[in-house]
Amino acid sequence: MEKLLYNTIKEMADEHGVSIYRIEKDSGLSNGTIGKWGKTANQKPQAENLKKVADFFGVSMEELIEAKEVDKK
Repeated sequence: MEKLLYNTIKEMADEHGVSIYRIEKDSGLSNGTIGKWGKTANQKPQAENLKKVADFFGVSMEELIEAKEVDKK
């Protein structure tokens, strides 16, 4: 089963003690944006939004995506 990007972000949020809402608010994303990425594997974030989330955690977009890819194996 493919791990959704939302699940990766949720795990990172839990590790940092922040909510998805806080990530969205601090990153300038609309409420519910990240949650939409959790509905299906076909929901793809816009690159600029993915960058905002990566910046929030201090990682590159590649690191955020690779975390998702590693868990698929």
